[in-house]
Amino acid sequence: MSLLVVGLSHRSAPVSVLERASLSADDQVKLAQDTVAAEPATEAAVLATCNRIELYADVDKFHAGVAELSTLLAQHSGVGLEELTPYLYVHYEDRAVHHLFSVACGLDSMVVGEGQILGQIKDALARAQELHTAGRLLNDLFQQALRVGKRAHSETGIDRAGQSLVTFGLEQLSRSKDVPAWARGRKALVIGAGSMSSLAAATLARAGVAEVVIANRTQERAERLAQILTEGGDTDVRARAVPMDAVPAELTRADVVVSCTGATGLVLTAETIAAAVEGRTGAPAAVVEDDTQRSDGGRTAVRTDVRETPLDPAAAEPGFSLMGESAVAGMDAATLEQHGAWVDNGTVDRREAARTGADPEADAELIAALAATAATAGRVPEHRRSEPVAAARPEPVLFVLDLAMPRDVDAAVHRLAGVRLVDIESLAEVSADAPMAADVDQVRRIVSDEVAAFGAAQRAAHITPTVVALRAMAADVVSSEIARLEGRLPGLDDKQRAEITQTVRRVVDKLLHAPTVRVKQLAAEPGGAGYADALRTLFDLDPETVASVSRADDSEKHRKNRGPA
Repeated sequence: MSLLVVGLSHRSAPVSVLERASLSADDQVKLAQDTVAAEPATEAAVLATCNRIELYADVDKFHAGVAELSTLLAQHSGVGLEELTPYLYVHYEDRAVHHLFSVACGLDSMVVGEGQILGQIKDALARAQELHTAGRLLNDLFQQALRVGKRAHSETGIDRAGQSLVTFGLEQLSRSKDVPAWARGRKALVIGAGSMSSLAAATLARAGVAEVVIANRTQERAERLAQILTEGGDTDVRARAVPMDAVPAELTRADVVVSCTGATGLVLTAETIAAAVEGRTGAPAAVVEDDTQRSDGGRTAVRTDVRETPLDPAAAEPGFSLMGESAVAGMDAATLEQHGAWVDNGTVDRREAARTGADPEADAELIAALAATAATAGRVPEHRRSEPVAAARPEPVLFVLDLAMPRDVDAAVHRLAGVRLVDIESLAEVSADAPMAADVDQVRRIVSDEVAAFGAAQRAAHITPTVVALRAMAADVVSSEIARLEGRLPGLDDKQRAEITQTVRRVVDKLLHAPTVRVKQLAAEPGGAGYADALRTLFDLDPETVASVSRADDSEKHRKNRGPA
């Protein structure tokens, strides 16, 4: 087994990079096909969700495989390899298995324990099977991942540790209030009719909203979803479908908006949302000059005062590229030297530098000079900037949940007074500090046990074609010797011939039984891959015979995995 996964997720990359790297359905198909066409890979599958993009492959060379898979991800995502590389993670063999099993259990999700990932893994496998890019390894891996995920949800309380992304998003919209109490009687607009949008519509209906309006580019799908909600029987919600061009008018009526489409551009611009707010309140939507995150997860409008205070570099948001003298004001010499090395190593955001006209190389030289001064003076002289002063933000009249990747809603909506926007980026910020439940530890133990069992099964399966070829060779030897015996003793009757044949076969089977059973046990242990080579060498087995047995086994497994035609 030479399983390799290269990918990026909300844990390794900012949402802005994930958004740009997102793959359409056609991109995913082409990526899988191009991967198996590349030299190091023989199998490939793509797992792409709203917060992860991962490429799984069976490769024969690790370093060449990493280079090829990384290059292919960059090509198909449209993000340059140099820019993408710092955000990529790589897992190999057992670590790759552990990663996928953890993903399947919801341990690596933005909302720990959410179960939607199982459907996405199932779709990824089905797509790879349809494209014939999944062979024995990836079929076994993904099917076992689905079983592990189901086991985790059935045997533990992982469902209590997290919810679906929809439920989590609604909780953030309501500021952790009781969602049914917050949603009761409100009017909802759901944009999109895919799986996530359908879940959002159903969740809102169960929460007690008075009306759900579905807008979708394909009118029939919107009407079908509205019909399901109306005829579901477990809610009294009113549901209706509208075309996409009716969205601006519906925004003036809606209290809650959920958008999750496959659009590559913005579905709701800041201007559209501002017009909706004005239509509801009769006054233009104010634009907040700045918007800072509160410790409780909310956002507070701020205005700029004329007073000046020392610049605090530690207050910079994560991912902010510190460049230049003003950014290092107040640093001590040791911190400054670290920062200088960081800039000099090229991890400064080059696009931001180009936009602002900054020169990272010049910054590095300046920081080196400042470090010498700081070593003597103790600290770099502090620059001063205006102090943000908190101002109350009006209560929202429109609540917007954007679950799309790339985003459906303009990020500038965050700055509109009267609107509360929760998107993938803000969900990632909040979920990063979510407490881990005791059930998570139990799931982790399940994952570890399943990884060990899967590795043992794969290693044992690796030697099976060699054992089969050995037994086939022994059967050929028995047949040859029985034929030679019949030539030398032509007077044997059928009963005698059958008894001799059965005796010889029993002798051969007994001689082979113990070593073949033992070699399978040894091969299942870590480092047991060499036993297959030893067996082939000891019995001088034809490598092509072993390979043909392996191909036949893969073909049969692939047929069973795909089911009847």
